[in-house]
Amino acid sequence: MPPNIQARAEQPNHDSEIAPIAPIQSLTKNDAAVDSQAKSNANKTPRQHQIVWRNVVIMLYLHAAALYGVYLALTSAKWQTFALAFAFYIISGLGITAGAHRLWSHRSYKAKWPLRLLLAAFNTMAFENSIYEWSRDHRVHHKFSETDADPHNATRGFFFSHVGWLLLRKHPDVLEKGKVVDCSDILADPIVRLQRKYYLPLVLMFCFIIPTYTPVWLWGETIWNSFFICALLRYAFTLNMTWLVNSAAHMWGDKPYDESISPSENFFTMFGAIGEGFHNYHHTFPWDYATSEYGIKYNITTMFIDTMAFFGLAYDRKSVKPDMIKARVERTGDGSHPVHH
Repeated sequence: MPPNIQARAEQPNHDSEIAPIAPIQSLTKNDAAVDSQAKSNANKTPRQHQIVWRNVVIMLYLHAAALYGVYLALTSAKWQTFALAFAFYIISGLGITAGAHRLWSHRSYKAKWPLRLLLAAFNTMAFENSIYEWSRDHRVHHKFSETDADPHNATRGFFFSHVGWLLLRKHPDVLEKGKVVDCSDILADPIVRLQRKYYLPLVLMFCFIIPTYTPVWLWGETIWNSFFICALLRYAFTLNMTWLVNSAAHMWGDKPYDESISPSENFFTMFGAIGEGFHNYHHTFPWDYATSEYGIKYNITTMFIDTMAFFGLAYDRKSVKPDMIKARVERTGDGSHPVHH
């Protein structure tokens, strides 16, 4: 789930969204046969990594700055500043989990425009790409999970699925297979289009300016402390909690619903990603708005959606019937589900 910092064009089609890997050469008939054989052979050998050095530098700086933010939080910042950074982490996290993920990617519930606008603001603070781009990549991830067409293919290792996929050019299969994934419904939302059109200035405001100046205005914190703690430390921490769903939750944990897939029930990410760690369940039943069968237990995002439903802002929440869950557990689970104990 996470941000792709590469420059992108504004057109909504999948090709123009992602920088091309290499120019397409014109071919003669004889060359075409040779090229076809070369492509066949290329599919049998590892693809050469194409590093995006700009992204490497940005990520190195961000994480170094986040560590410095930890130092400031422990030595000179006011406790309210660190508390606010944690609150911004929850808020920006909800922009991903309740917004880009459960609402726009999976359509697991519906939201009235005030809630969609609020979630778009939260999502912008998270700075993990626009709602459209994040949701598009996530749909590709589900359709082609653990293949070269998966943007953060976990079979390529922990580092790649965690952050390495942002430091390399996308595999050609991501571009090719992504064309078959329909995302027109996402762009049909005017709030999504508005956020996408003004994404960079909105990110500057919601991800950096507001978190930096709020502690300064409210309790006289220094701009230096606010910037490194509420903006950069909070941003880096939120990113890594989201990335752990792509990495750790695809590698370690139980598989009570479907043992044939790699997504797992990862207890740590249930907390770190505010409810997204029930990953074996989610990949088995991706339309469930709660992403688990346990309601609000260990699931801040589900609690948030249920609260919004109480106020009439969220509705048509989709869920899975208990008998369907039980049947799936008995048919394809690994035996770790409580029903077996």
